[in-house]
Amino acid sequence: MKVHIDAQNTIKYEKAGTHEHNRYEKIHNVVFEKSSKASYLVAKEIADLIREKNKKGETCVLGLATGSSPIRVYDELVKMHKNEGLSFKNVVTFNLDEYYPMNAESIHSYHYFMNEHLFNHIDIPKDQINIPNGTIDQDEIASYCKAYEEKIAKYGGLDFQLLGIGRTGHIGFNEPGSHYNSITRSITLDQLTREDAAPSFLGIENVPKKAITMGVGTVFSAKRIVLLAWGHKKASVLKETIEGEISPQIPATYLQEHNNTTFVLDTEAASLLTRFESPWLVGEVTWTDAMTKRAVVWLCDKVEKSILRLTDKDYNEHGLASLITEKGSSYELNIEMFNKLQHTITGWPGGKPNADDTNRPERKSPEKKRVIIFSPHPDDDVISMGGTFDRLVEQGHEVHIAYQTSGNIAVSNADALKYAEVAMDFLPEGEELEKIKEVVTGINKKKENETDAISVRELKGLIRKRESIAATRYFNVPDTQVHFLNLPFYETGTVKKHPLGPDDIQIVRDLIASVKPHQVYAAGDLADPHGTHKVCLDAVFKAMAELKSEPFMNDCWLWLYRGAWHEWEIHEIDMAVPMSPDQVLRKRKAIFFHQTQKDGVLFQGEDLREFWVRAEDRNKKTAQHYRDLGLADYAAIEAFKRFDY
Repeated sequence: MKVHIDAQNTIKYEKAGTHEHNRYEKIHNVVFEKSSKASYLVAKEIADLIREKNKKGETCVLGLATGSSPIRVYDELVKMHKNEGLSFKNVVTFNLDEYYPMNAESIHSYHYFMNEHLFNHIDIPKDQINIPNGTIDQDEIASYCKAYEEKIAKYGGLDFQLLGIGRTGHIGFNEPGSHYNSITRSITLDQLTREDAAPSFLGIENVPKKAITMGVGTVFSAKRIVLLAWGHKKASVLKETIEGEISPQIPATYLQEHNNTTFVLDTEAASLLTRFESPWLVGEVTWTDAMTKRAVVWLCDKVEKSILRLTDKDYNEHGLASLITEKGSSYELNIEMFNKLQHTITGWPGGKPNADDTNRPERKSPEKKRVIIFSPHPDDDVISMGGTFDRLVEQGHEVHIAYQTSGNIAVSNADALKYAEVAMDFLPEGEELEKIKEVVTGINKKKENETDAISVRELKGLIRKRESIAATRYFNVPDTQVHFLNLPFYETGTVKKHPLGPDDIQIVRDLIASVKPHQVYAAGDLADPHGTHKVCLDAVFKAMAELKSEPFMNDCWLWLYRGAWHEWEIHEIDMAVPMSPDQVLRKRKAIFFHQTQKDGVLFQGEDLREFWVRAEDRNKKTAQHYRDLGLADYAAIEAFKRFDY
């Protein structure tokens, strides 16, 4: 039996193999537009299991995971405990893993994570919590792991196992090569896993090389398994896991043989599954404009042809016969799609004055527009849309830049110390010098698990502010049109942030109401539901929704850009702004003003290229794709998707 979620968002059961897409998909999965709704339903299933076991006087044994994916599930369970009286007194938990070596008190430990997100907020007895010990002596690890297995068995095994998935396909810390029958043990972490963890450790050199983890066999013994995955970064490994062959190189594929597993995904994580990437291969589709555009671009990539060279045979041999039947012929369809994609390209992102705008992405009037570019961090504006930003100013629009967060945690102590010591050398004796000395002392005395002192965070925020102003001045934006919002949710001094609150939304709302923009640009990165970009985007969405009744909002369009790592797919793009080689260089120079984010930036993640290189490569790749489709030939292109709020 398999779990699925019906239209009323209640949990139902059905036999496997009843969906057409199951001829491709070997693991049952459900896909949600929003991870928040998915997380609530998973939490509800866990809560129902706890209550059911409690009624029977039985212990509920939960296997729990860490990472960003389950955070919202834990939040929902805490709400259910506080608001609905859900008790955890009959619950025993076993966590999947822990870094080794790792002190339980460290902010990087999974002990700390679980206490912070769940255990400190519910009524579970502390002696019923089990998390691998990251401080056990090396020569005692084998016996410790054996005892961990025996304790799980003593409780009758896991009733429910919650999982995430790493980009290597690991579950727990079962890295590529893990055996089907593996049990709790010590393991060496894959380089990619360590790179993904690097941001929270402020550098890969601080990430442990080993861990203690439940084995694949231990996980597989759970009566029920739910795996959570959000965002496009997980899409590739999920396709291999759900549709590929079972392989020890992707340990998650072992779950294909578990008889009660469900993957719970958001749309971006599921985007490469056949039923989403090429649904015409699965069954009948409704040929909307969006679906037709997707299919034609997909076919061009598949047969390596430009749009106008596609033939009836190409369509027929690749599952698109119904599209040709509906449209009449490949000739007519090709011309239609060529024109639609060609019309996304414009050198006038604010609209072209005195021109026919019927087939242009932006309106020609008003001729001079008021524009707000929302930048989650103090460099996303130039990294993600620096060419368009420059073009808007050059074409005479009133461009406002709104930096939503201070970005202070992304400034290294070494950089902060350098600036503080310059100030010490410059300032005479007095109150200001004493404050700078206090900052230097705070940096030098800071211990590993401590957050920066407020004065240190202030300095780091000012460093990023001045770098931003240098870049906006380079693009000839008056300082009065540069806004530092310093949204409160961000100011925790750690990677973990507060939830979005009313104060954050009000700050964004006040700026929009003040400027009364015709265009708003915002970062549309949705990969991490708890990431700063997503929270900043939600602040814009909520503020604009609250202002929707205001008359000026009738003329306000919202354009979404992507970050340095990922671009909109060609079929998703509503506006493509080309850049000449000279404009590419101007964008690069604007990025260079953010010196603290160059050469060894703290939050590089899995991609070791510098931000400016990533941005240029992404823009060049988009231009190359347009070129391959037989469209215009440009050095680089920045892409945007219009959002109807």
